[in-house]
Amino acid sequence: MSVVKSLELVVPRDVYLSGSEVEGEVVLRLHSTLINPQVKVELIGRGYLEWMEEANAHKDYSQASSCVNRADYVHKTKTFDIQGNWLDPGVHSFSFSFILPPRIPSTFTSRVGRICYFLQAICATRELILAKQKKYLMVQGTSVFSQDTIESEYPLVVEVEKQLRHSCCFKTAPITLRLSLCKNIFTPGDNVSFTTEITNHTGKSIKKVVFILHSVLLYKGFNLRAERRTLEERSDLLRLESHLEAGSCVDTKIHSTLLLPKVMLVTSSHKSDEIMDVGYDLTGTVYFPCMSSVTARIPIIIRNEAVDPRE
Repeated sequence: MSVVKSLELVVPRDVYLSGSEVEGEVVLRLHSTLINPQVKVELIGRGYLEWMEEANAHKDYSQASSCVNRADYVHKTKTFDIQGNWLDPGVHSFSFSFILPPRIPSTFTSRVGRICYFLQAICATRELILAKQKKYLMVQGTSVFSQDTIESEYPLVVEVEKQLRHSCCFKTAPITLRLSLCKNIFTPGDNVSFTTEITNHTGKSIKKVVFILHSVLLYKGFNLRAERRTLEERSDLLRLESHLEAGSCVDTKIHSTLLLPKVMLVTSSHKSDEIMDVGYDLTGTVYFPCMSSVTARIPIIIRNEAVDPRE
């Protein structure tokens, strides 16, 4: 029978901000006396990407090539001081505290890669490891954006006009879709409130209006020849549908709200040297029964302020 009955990691919070303090306890339960124990806890954060691409795709032959990248964000260790160099049978608690780095990305998982943070407790002797326990943490990253960048590249209003064939003849008529935000900087967990205005002169009834919050990720890696490669992935994070009443109303206004997740990757700055660049946009699409559609897209920023660990 093993000397160690159980090894447990206890932390009080579900989500941690970058730059904040991670406090907890290692709880060790022993069946019998343990001589020359080594008890420690590690805080580890790393990111990893991997995807396959076709090499020589423009030629008659091609071969799949792997593209990878990785990053280490934090690795801290605390080894506990044990008086007398032995532990009695029973329960022993060891308190620890780590400070997360102030500029690290959020916890993230996709088909291409992941960014993860975890605590790892280890109980060992000088000869062998007796028990190991791992606990993953949800971490929310931080970012900084300049006001000039926000004002020049992230508008609050986007308007799209498209000519569609009129329902009663072969002439075309315009439909205008206007998507507006009261602000374009949001924090994870915020409500994203926006207004959609539709001016419809086509004489056609609108089937539905669909709103989608997209994440736009640009993965950055290297192939086997150490050449820099990129892969863009666009995913739907949130979706909302509005079904309008039957009729061909000329002017329609819709007020909508989307609730952001509590943990998100923050929008990347232009000088990012991370393993991926991150962006978000909100789209509104008007659908007609005849399969015609009109889409407006407006970018938004997900930002989170840095935390002072002394507060």
